[in-house]
Amino acid sequence: MGNYIVIVFAAGIIIFGLIRKIDVFDAFSDGAREGLNTAVRIMPVLTALTLSVSMLRASGAVDAIGQTVAPLLQTVGIPSETLPLMLIRPISGSGAIAVLKSIFDSCGPDSNAGLIASVMMGSTETTFYTITVYFGSIGLKKTGCTLPAALTADLTGMIFAALTVNLFHLF
Repeated sequence: MGNYIVIVFAAGIIIFGLIRKIDVFDAFSDGAREGLNTAVRIMPVLTALTLSVSMLRASGAVDAIGQTVAPLLQTVGIPSETLPLMLIRPISGSGAIAVLKSIFDSCGPDSNAGLIASVMMGSTETTFYTITVYFGSIGLKKTGCTLPAALTADLTGMIFAALTVNLFHLF
């Protein structure tokens, strides 16, 4: 049954296009061309972002920042094991998944740190990547208030992830 969903969906799009008298192939070709142009435009920025994340992790800067901020965040109930996740998550989704896996390996997925890390992953965004893709695809260079607002939302999501998990552990 599941194999036929894609076929039915594609057939539905073609039938809808025919009813509306739209040249479906030309519309598809135009969309594919526009998507390829967007990918080419944002490729240099994504390459620089990926390189930056790799350099930060390899240099040990993430660990150094984490050790500095750990005492402050522990007062809110955020375990020190989740600090690397908090630093990497706004920058890299794949890096955050690797950090999440290391938290699961060292603490366990059902531990307090594992649960908080899981909720953090679901309640935050890869802010820099998202801004790079969206702003880069339309050629904007200045983010204005977008970056501070998005990072504030990420921090809020992380703090409330810890507060919520700690609250539910009481019951």
